[in-house]
Amino acid sequence: MNTGTIKQIVGPVVDVYFEKDIPEVQHALQVEWTDEKGEKRKLTLEVMQHLGLGRVRAIALDSTDGLRRNVSVKNTGAPVQVPVGEAVLGRLFNVLGEP
Repeated sequence: MNTGTIKQIVGPVVDVYFEKDIPEVQHALQVEWTDEKGEKRKLTLEVMQHLGLGRVRAIALDSTDGLRRNVSVKNTGAPVQVPVGEAVLGRLFNVLGEP
């Protein structure tokens, strides 16, 4: 799995640098970090634009509070995916398919 580094955060907009193999537009990126309280946090980003020179601009699908520059980002190699089918009928999910 290809990894990158966060270079800039402006609200829900996150710029990520990849040394090689930049992700496609609309692909999902995963960020895992430990916040100031010592709690593990996860965040999903969706690539919206290629900026050139190995940088992509992504939109955070949750709050970016506590996110810092130079945190590692993993390219999932696929778009954001949500479960579908009879097993999820009548249930409430967020945009990532999490209950």
